[in-house]
Amino acid sequence: MAATTVRFCLALLILVASMASMAAWKMPSAVAGRRRSPKYADALRKCLLFYEGQRSGRLPSTQRLTWRKDSGLKDGQDAGVDLVGGYYDAGDNVKFGFPLAFTGTVLAWSIVEFSADMGPELPHAHEALRWVTDYLLKATDQPNRVFVQSGDPYSDHSCWQRPEDMDTPRSSFQVNDTHPGSEVAGETAAALAAASIAFRSSDPAYADTLLSRAKTVYDFANKYQGSYAVSIGQWVCPFYCDYGGYEDELVWGAAWLDRAANSSNYTKHISHGMQQIRRQKKLRVNGYDWQFSWENKDAGNYILLLLMQKTDDDYSTYAQNFACSLLPQSPTRNTEYTPGGLMYKAPAANMQAVTALSFLLLVYGRHLNNVNGSVTCGDSKFPPSALIDLARSQVDYILGHNPLRMSYMVGYGKKFPQRIHHRAASVPSVDQHPQHLWCKDGTPYYVTDAPNPNVLVGAIVGGPNDRSDNFLDSRPWSNQSEPCTYINAPFVGLSAYFSKHG
Repeated sequence: MAATTVRFCLALLILVASMASMAAWKMPSAVAGRRRSPKYADALRKCLLFYEGQRSGRLPSTQRLTWRKDSGLKDGQDAGVDLVGGYYDAGDNVKFGFPLAFTGTVLAWSIVEFSADMGPELPHAHEALRWVTDYLLKATDQPNRVFVQSGDPYSDHSCWQRPEDMDTPRSSFQVNDTHPGSEVAGETAAALAAASIAFRSSDPAYADTLLSRAKTVYDFANKYQGSYAVSIGQWVCPFYCDYGGYEDELVWGAAWLDRAANSSNYTKHISHGMQQIRRQKKLRVNGYDWQFSWENKDAGNYILLLLMQKTDDDYSTYAQNFACSLLPQSPTRNTEYTPGGLMYKAPAANMQAVTALSFLLLVYGRHLNNVNGSVTCGDSKFPPSALIDLARSQVDYILGHNPLRMSYMVGYGKKFPQRIHHRAASVPSVDQHPQHLWCKDGTPYYVTDAPNPNVLVGAIVGGPNDRSDNFLDSRPWSNQSEPCTYINAPFVGLSAYFSKHG
């Protein structure tokens, strides 16, 4: 009880200090002139470096975050398969397949759209993506079966333990013909298909392997339809439970396969799926709460299909509605913004919505530029630059242009979160503490207010989770201080573009 009281008092002091800092900060005027651009190229480098800190498996000799060591080397053994590799999704030590696949899809999309802007970081982007796809190839090696998780989340979450010492059960969970999981299988197919495009010029043989597997996995997802939230629900819910239905992932997978294979074989799946989604979710021309995340592909589907130059006018209509729902000056906007200018879409890990939606705004804005288009919202018309500028404003906020003058990317700038909710970062590394640390041995490092001993460079945390730009740099406040692979994935494309066009 005493420890809880101390943490509450510390949190309250931090909150008061944050509010005092904001009182002295004013939102910049829209006519005040262009501010100095952050170093987007440095942000891109660090954004990709973060993924090396999330690696599971045997680390290569090129590993740059050397405080991380090999881990999870027996993953899959309980099921007689090799599931070594992949990423830990966030600050825990479980490999959740649904957000992992989404991370792969968006990393691939970032490369497909912005490889020309990545410069010397393109090989690192390919490396980050390949760490996902190599694992997904292992997870989909058997017909009509996708391994979707490594690790018992309940046991894992009861420990504060670095991944190198894990002694909790590394249980393997799968979806198959009797326990379907169309959302996670559809997303896995999308990741493999999108990655095949990203690797097409640099490694065509690998791209062929990815595309072939994507087709097989999609056929399984479509033939054996059902939600993994039902078939293996207690192991994936509430952690990464799909509450919005799997139809959007089936469209998502089909769209990426259509684009990767340059084939119309998946057109009927796209058309049928979009009809179901419109009917079930009652998508409206105006007023819909557009999302894009590991759980919801609605906005992403429309933007992707528009880029593919499909002839259905609804794609452009709904894409325009998406932009109108976000643009601050739009008469049909339904998105909140904090006084500091941050999109507010989620009460927990809000940055995952910020980076994902900003990525779509940038991709859509570039498309409109290419076709000399614009966005009409009610009686107002907006040029493509309005979408791109909004995306830039969110990137700038994350990198420190905010009331707290804090970068929400660890290791970027002079002021950034020091106490992120992350086991590997907060517990002394094997180099510092060679002795094995058991399940509860890491607890003192969780409750202390001392900064983390290891800097997880490039990690973007959940960020402010209220409407007033408040942030607590505190491990127990995981909804603000925990980084996730799928927060960084869209930021790869964003920072790459603005590094050349900022």
